[in-house]
Amino acid sequence: MSIIVAYLFLSIAIVTEVIGTIYLRDTEGFTRLTTSLITAVIYAASFYFISLTLKQIPVAVTYACLLYTSPS
Repeated sequence: MSIIVAYLFLSIAIVTEVIGTIYLRDTEGFTRLTTSLITAVIYAASFYFISLTLKQIPVAVTYACLLYTSPS
C-alpha cells in the first residue's frame, strides 16, 4: 500500500467518524434503534479504515490527524 492510499484511508476514517458523531446526537442515549445501528456501523467503518491506515502511517501521526479533525 502506498502512502497516498494510506492518507486516503485516513481521510475516509475521519469523514466516517464525523458522520458517526453527527448520528450519535440523534440516538437519544441509544434508545432509537435505527440511528443507533447506523452509528455503530459508521463507527465500525471508521475503525476499519483507521486499522488500514496504521499499516503505513505511524500511530502518532494518525492520532494527531484524528484529534485535530474530530468534532467532539
